[in-house]
Amino acid sequence: MLLRPPPFLFAALTLSSLVHAEDLQLAPVEVTTPEASAGEVAQAQLKSVPGATNYIDMSSVQQGRVSTNEDVFKYQPGVYAKAANNEGVKLSIRGSGLNRSPGAHASGLYEMFDGLPLTGPGGTPYELKDPLWQSRVEVLRGANGFDRGALALGGAVNYVTHTGYDAPTLQVRYEAGSRGYAQREISSGQVLGDADYYISLTDSESDGYQPQSAATGKGMAANFGYRFNPDLETRFYFRYRETTNDTPGKLTRAQISHDPRTANSLNAARDSKRMQPGSTWIANKTTLQLDDSSRLEVGLAYHDYPMDLREGTNRLKVAYTDISSTLNYIRQDTLFGHDSKTTLGLRTTQAMPNNGASEYVRTPAGNTATYAPGTKTRDYSYLGSDTVLHIGNDLELVQGLWLTTGLAAIYTRRETQVTYPEGQAPLSQHDWDYAPRIGLRYDFNPQLQVYGNLSRSVEPPHAWSMIWGSNKYFASGAAKGLAREGVSLKNQTATTLEIGGRGEAWLGQWDLALYRSEVRHELLTVETQAQTSTSNAIVAESNASPTVHQGVELGLLSPLWDGGRSGKLDVRQAYTFSDFHYRDDDRFGGNRLPGIPKHYYQAQLRYSHPTGFYTSLNTEYSSRVAVDYANSYYAASYALLGATFGYDAPKQDWQAWVDLRNLTNRRYANTVTPGYDDKGLDVARSTPADGRGIYTGVSWSWR
Repeated sequence: MLLRPPPFLFAALTLSSLVHAEDLQLAPVEVTTPEASAGEVAQAQLKSVPGATNYIDMSSVQQGRVSTNEDVFKYQPGVYAKAANNEGVKLSIRGSGLNRSPGAHASGLYEMFDGLPLTGPGGTPYELKDPLWQSRVEVLRGANGFDRGALALGGAVNYVTHTGYDAPTLQVRYEAGSRGYAQREISSGQVLGDADYYISLTDSESDGYQPQSAATGKGMAANFGYRFNPDLETRFYFRYRETTNDTPGKLTRAQISHDPRTANSLNAARDSKRMQPGSTWIANKTTLQLDDSSRLEVGLAYHDYPMDLREGTNRLKVAYTDISSTLNYIRQDTLFGHDSKTTLGLRTTQAMPNNGASEYVRTPAGNTATYAPGTKTRDYSYLGSDTVLHIGNDLELVQGLWLTTGLAAIYTRRETQVTYPEGQAPLSQHDWDYAPRIGLRYDFNPQLQVYGNLSRSVEPPHAWSMIWGSNKYFASGAAKGLAREGVSLKNQTATTLEIGGRGEAWLGQWDLALYRSEVRHELLTVETQAQTSTSNAIVAESNASPTVHQGVELGLLSPLWDGGRSGKLDVRQAYTFSDFHYRDDDRFGGNRLPGIPKHYYQAQLRYSHPTGFYTSLNTEYSSRVAVDYANSYYAASYALLGATFGYDAPKQDWQAWVDLRNLTNRRYANTVTPGYDDKGLDVARSTPADGRGIYTGVSWSWR
């Protein structure tokens, strides 16, 4: 039998040993907490902004078809994204670029890859924004992108690529569906000691909804990161992609209602195409932790994006090359005894001297009827640069109450000239401008935050729009009727007041923002002459009289039922109210600005089971859209219904889904490109949306 000493003896022996052991030291106790993921850090940063933001987790988006950025921005309040027969998406926030054609270089937004510039003096091309390459997307609406160097009316969009830290070792994905749609991806990412890598290869194809609307694309994205030590790390990025899109042209409201699967006869007859023969983006970002409270971020990006446009009687071969650099110093310390964060940043984008275009006769017609195909009509260049120096500070005045201040100086340069035929006068303009910002944010508790801010935005014109918007034409020769000199355009500016809040309550997670922007010299685009059998369309851009952009942006994610092992039911809703109009214009009075619906609503009712099965019903509603500045004609309102069924394995090793789009086969205009005054006539200004479609996909991952 084993005899145990009484407990008090243990206590006495322990006390005695402690008294007599002079050299005894207790080992330090380490308390560790899981390191926050990059996505969690990004969400926290967005919630610290005193204004409206969106965080899009691409893992949830990829539980259905992901063919364009229209799929990416679903259910996002304040964001209007619509595709038109190709990958080009009309992306507008708070009325930015509201009247541009989808597929044109977008206006009114500062877009980035991994925090480094994508947008340049020529705008923002779309072909490198393959949704499957993204890990997440961050949207800072309006002036809330200030610390990213974004001064445009719509704000900033940051597309963040997968890295070895969040990507599977191997992943294969395949999508297929109606009208010859198919998309394939194979990717790999790993962490190898202090290094990591990610690489993805994608390709896609589609026959299109209309004749003359087939599309193909293929490309690669990769990055490589290395941590030299805890204070120094660097990452190299690479993107390359080629796309070809047939262009079916625009239709009338009557055509969309009765025969939406037709193509514009002129586009079909000319075999119109829009080709990106190979766009490249190469960049590096290096971060140095200077001390416990400050760090330095240095970035450099090279962007080359040629285009081959065969959409009218002429062929336009375009070459763009930009070099961008960024430098950010971020410091966290105390100011007058209060927590403070200061960001000092500089970003520059410089168009290289080879930027320009050559135009040739493609289909002899009208003035070019006497000139053989391939005859040069014009050469012209468009150069420019954007330089932004910004400083911002977040200061906690009292616990939970933060004051945000900032001031940015912007220098813009735009130069353009028709170099052939020779002898044409160049146009050069240089502008200094400024953008102050002040905001307040109060965190009542982790479930309730309110904010308000007052800011100024600045947007320079594109150099190419100064040529295309000119009213000075050649009077003779192969270039007869084409612009011969650029036209000067002023920077668009706006003063914006925004109030809102975000939080979580009995109704779920909510996000509400209200804003009003007083806009001066708004850059508005209009088709002043439609294309004919003998001529191209003439699209001009000019500064408008004062306008107002105001609206309401509401997002809501509500749990309806939680049955534990039986699953749960949620509803996600996004509503955007957009009131954009003139202020006493001499010609149009207080007319609504065309191109964007006043009311836009999306909702998804989703059931999820713990085993991984899920199903959802979704709907979308858009009010009618004015198609001209005279508001004499409108594209019809519409309501849609869709559904998704899928399985996402709990181990996240494979996934399968079926995505049903436009179940009622509704015929409607997905985008509108405005005219000036159609005098109540039904003019071809709209692109039809796809009809009923069934898509399916599967992905497999090995981690």
